Amino acid sequence: MLPPLALFFALTACTGKDPGPDSGGADGTTDSGAVDAWQFWPEAPGLRGPGGPTTTFTEDQLWTNCAYLDGGDNDFNHHNLIVPYRGHLLMPWSPEFGTGGISFFDVSDPCNPQKAGEGWTSDMRESHALGFFQLGPDSAHEGEYMVATGLLGIIIWDVGDLEAPAQVSYLPLPDVFYPDAYTYVVLSVSVQYPWVYVAAADNGIFVVDISDPTAPVMAAQHVFEPALRAGGVFAIGNLLMVSSAEQTEAVLMDISIPDEPQPLPGGRFTVADSTGEGKEFYHANHAGDLAFFARKQGGGGFMMYDISDPTAPTYAGDILTEGNGGYVFHDEGLVFVGESSFSQVYDIADPGDIQIVGRGDLTGDLDTLTPYGNVAILSVDQDADSGQASAVMPWTTAPDTTPVHVRRVVPADGEAGVALTSRVAVVFDEMIEPGTVYPGSLRLLDADGMPVPGVTSVQEGTATYSPVDPLSPNTTYTFEVDQVTDVSGNAMDVTVTTSFSTVSG
Repeated sequence: MLPPLALFFALTACTGKDPGPDSGGADGTTDSGAVDAWQFWPEAPGLRGPGGPTTTFTEDQLWTNCAYLDGGDNDFNHHNLIVPYRGHLLMPWSPEFGTGGISFFDVSDPCNPQKAGEGWTSDMRESHALGFFQLGPDSAHEGEYMVATGLLGIIIWDVGDLEAPAQVSYLPLPDVFYPDAYTYVVLSVSVQYPWVYVAAADNGIFVVDISDPTAPVMAAQHVFEPALRAGGVFAIGNLLMVSSAEQTEAVLMDISIPDEPQPLPGGRFTVADSTGEGKEFYHANHAGDLAFFARKQGGGGFMMYDISDPTAPTYAGDILTEGNGGYVFHDEGLVFVGESSFSQVYDIADPGDIQIVGRGDLTGDLDTLTPYGNVAILSVDQDADSGQASAVMPWTTAPDTTPVHVRRVVPADGEAGVALTSRVAVVFDEMIEPGTVYPGSLRLLDADGMPVPGVTSVQEGTATYSPVDPLSPNTTYTFEVDQVTDVSGNAMDVTVTTSFSTVSG
């Protein structure tokens, strides 16, 4: 069952959003008599930086590195992904053997990046995923938090102070140890407050209760039989995707009871290419209905699977290159892959004929290429030139102006028999700005149109709404999403509305 959560709603706070002509009168009631939900939502976190790139490039400037991003004095030049956070680019910097930090950059002029703040900890480990959540003024732990991998477990950072982000807790997990590159280490995390799912190689999946971010507690462990070396973990509402590390399998799991992950019938599958032969991959990612696996065996590129039916994942396309796959990201129908000796961007508009859009290069083990507006950040995690472990590369001329779009909501629209311990996730077609995700841009309403108190969390392109209390049985709930933006400030151009019904009591 759900742990007790400190309520964070400021119930009398108003966002100041115009409720529109049909929302009711000054007394806060709608035409149906229900209380206007908007007065129940706390303020949006908003931006404290300028947002994404605003520069227009010439064709001659594309696919050429124009700047480098360096961490603090203790940066070992081992970099991985970057993510947005409240108008800045956030870059972790830590080797797999530990110690490191995070830095915030203003990249509105991406070829002239400006560092805005950074922090360091001895407990950091190479980060393949970062997740965020915010607790409001009625919480005993009000603040802005980020979860990352630690040397022997997980670290929770307070990221509320731009100039001095700081570690607030570190939880070592059982049977995790280093040195060992893959067998028993923590490889990635997926945040779905009040839970974090941790991929820990042959240790399987840990579930950690982070309801008190200053004192996280291990809640459960799932070890796969037969063995699966858990490398990537991705929580999507009541669905969990676990990808192996340097193996050929992935598993889709039911996490409707969040601390009891259960493999779904038909959800364990071999990732194969167009020949039907299983191929080893290094890491994975998803865009809600599609999963991407960076091929490692016999070349690079990636393989793509349709996971819209998690009990019957199906091959959806692949491309083979001369690379050696690392990490993979999706952005508006394009796939970005680091391939060790180079990186490439692919167009998947026709899954049967995937096209190469362009290539980026950087000295070192170039495993990561992360999209960020009209630039991409190349990152190497070994053998970098000093101060050049991450590079800014324009990949398209104009700044991004395309609205962010929803690809999937879990539970699905019209789904029945939904567990009372469910969380609701919405997956977008690109990374989203965490400063625009809050209980207001994500809204869960009960059968009477009343807001259901909850906490939001964000990881890359996935936003989650976690009800504070278990849902009511035999009830239809409405989920609404709007206002969410991408890193360039492009907001959704429609309100997405879905509904689901809970299991009978």
